[in-house]
Amino acid sequence: MTRDKAALRRGLLKARRELGEEASARSSAEVLARVRDLPEWAKAREVMLYWPLAGEVDIRPLLAELTGRGACVLLPRCQPGQPGDMDAAPVTCEDDLCLLSHGIMEPDPARCPVAEALSPDLILIPALAYDRTGRRLGFGGGYYDRFLARPECTKAVKVGVCHAFQLVDELPAAPWDQGVDIVLTDRDILRLK
Repeated sequence: MTRDKAALRRGLLKARRELGEEASARSSAEVLARVRDLPEWAKAREVMLYWPLAGEVDIRPLLAELTGRGACVLLPRCQPGQPGDMDAAPVTCEDDLCLLSHGIMEPDPARCPVAEALSPDLILIPALAYDRTGRRLGFGGGYYDRFLARPECTKAVKVGVCHAFQLVDELPAAPWDQGVDIVLTDRDILRLK
């Protein structure tokens, strides 16, 4: 299974690199339109986003939209010296972020203390791939699996976002893998739970 996942990751990363900026921007705009159409989006008061890596669905415009309507926006932050663990911190703008773990823009610890009591209504989650049952293939660190298993996240609607080519029929799964409730691509809306 590990070998299968490693081969999948390599192939998907290659396809993501080959997508190109223009196609990625078009796809991201379509995914954002689908996010905005979700009934859960309209009523969400606390939302966890992510800051995209190159080739991931670019959800950055949602930060300003959410803060503009008074919602609390959380972004993940990897725990230094604790591989696989992340917390979440509230942010209001891009200036609240800095380059931290793994070359990822994360909430600046000096400006954004960890959210001690979080209760997200909605969590948007990137991936290298999703399958049609809501299983997720990430980079293999288990960060999202551990975070989504936390009791504070159980009531949140978990929304996987990806480009259409990243939606596959089936992914290998482990018992600890955390799935999502909805998968959105530039072509698909899958409600799973």
